[in-house]
Amino acid sequence: MNMDNYFNKLTNSIKNIIEENFIGIYIHGSLAMGGFNPHRSDVDLLVVVKQSLDISTQCELANFMLANSNDPYSIEVSFLTQKQLENWTHPSPYEFHFSEGWRQSFETELLTGQYEAINLNHKVDPDLAAHLTILNHRGICWEGPPIDDVFPVIPRDHYLSSILADYQDCLKNVEADPVYCVLNLIRVYWYIKEGVISSKLEAGEYGLTFFPQEYKETIRKVVESYQGIRVRELQKEELTSVRDYIRGEIEGAIV
Repeated sequence: MNMDNYFNKLTNSIKNIIEENFIGIYIHGSLAMGGFNPHRSDVDLLVVVKQSLDISTQCELANFMLANSNDPYSIEVSFLTQKQLENWTHPSPYEFHFSEGWRQSFETELLTGQYEAINLNHKVDPDLAAHLTILNHRGICWEGPPIDDVFPVIPRDHYLSSILADYQDCLKNVEADPVYCVLNLIRVYWYIKEGVISSKLEAGEYGLTFFPQEYKETIRKVVESYQGIRVRELQKEELTSVRDYIRGEIEGAIV
């Protein structure tokens, strides 16, 4: 699929829903940094709006995302107001969020009219500190004012807090989701060691170059699976070995 056409269609559809409230749409994640795999990567977006989104607008957005995510790419998107960005706090509040993990909740809420994920309450997401940091360093402005004019500089400790929360999840889930978790653990390792903000693919390539030899075959399997070259079996012992090495290195560095 032509990605320019894809994003133009997506942007126009979102603008038709939120109308004059629209400020800009921005791309982060693997599409911005390289390494996008259409079979497993999300299209990662941030949309900036002028004012809060009412329930009716959130329902329209939810219906649109349910219909268009996974057709052909899964979408992860957060909507934030100008004020939420100008008065940055961590974890950051947001107006609306969709990812495939929320699909069932949204389908149920839209069917029953009993809203929980769709609401006017104060919603916060610690992941936004990482998303905005990546956007500031490597992101793409698809439509709207330049990134530097819209998004705040995220304090390092906010970014670190965000990625360390994901790191803790990956320590627990490396066997259940080995490709995502191993690459994400290496991303955190690389940032802690050298301050580098990387994509998952870049992290895998870094691990293949700089990690001790005993871990490289496992990392190679993970990278090949991520790229869709070939899926190879990963044993519990090799996954926990890589995990424990990274945990020891990171915890030694941040003590």
